[in-house]
Amino acid sequence: MEIRRADKIAETLEQLVFAGKYRDGERLDEVKLAEQFCVSRTPVREALQVLVAAGIAEQIPRRGVFVRQPGPVELMEMFEMMAELEASCGRLAASRMTEQGLQQLAEANARCQEAITQNDHAQYYAENEKFHQIIYRGSANGYLEKQALRLQNKLRAYRKMQLRFRGRMGQSMAEHRQIVEALEAEDAEKVATVLRNHVAVQGEKFHQLMANFNS
Repeated sequence: MEIRRADKIAETLEQLVFAGKYRDGERLDEVKLAEQFCVSRTPVREALQVLVAAGIAEQIPRRGVFVRQPGPVELMEMFEMMAELEASCGRLAASRMTEQGLQQLAEANARCQEAITQNDHAQYYAENEKFHQIIYRGSANGYLEKQALRLQNKLRAYRKMQLRFRGRMGQSMAEHRQIVEALEAEDAEKVATVLRNHVAVQGEKFHQLMANFNS
């Protein structure tokens, strides 16, 4: 129960940061937040650690936890690295993913489509995360999988926001279908290319993401 509450608090704080309620460098006070959410300090402390792990906040010893908003260069570099990690996972998964893995991927994709039908951005992102994690696992490279999971976690808030751009969920779903088809065909280069483009945030989309983040 405490973990679920902490996750809910973390998600609310994440939304407040993006809404501009908390600014870069602002301290997130445990006591005040516990009062605000009507909980003990324990779930608040856990929620803050979720934000720290996601790169939205920074913990400074003996001072506390502070909002940390990456600049445009750092954020672009993170997305570029994520795109390359995903491409590498896909390239390896093309020849290493099992039939069971492909089935799990198809099932995750079906759940993504269901979320689109319901116009549920949060559910789509949750299923989208699972879709990508199946590909990481399908690479059969434990070290690469860990690196991809780590950066996926850090970019979660930004990738989630990107899905709210008009038409993005439908476009994302079309790209998912291309990824599945290429994996089934064991076309390593096609998988890598589609995944790289699927994850990369370029040009107008990136400026829109930054505008939303800093508004």
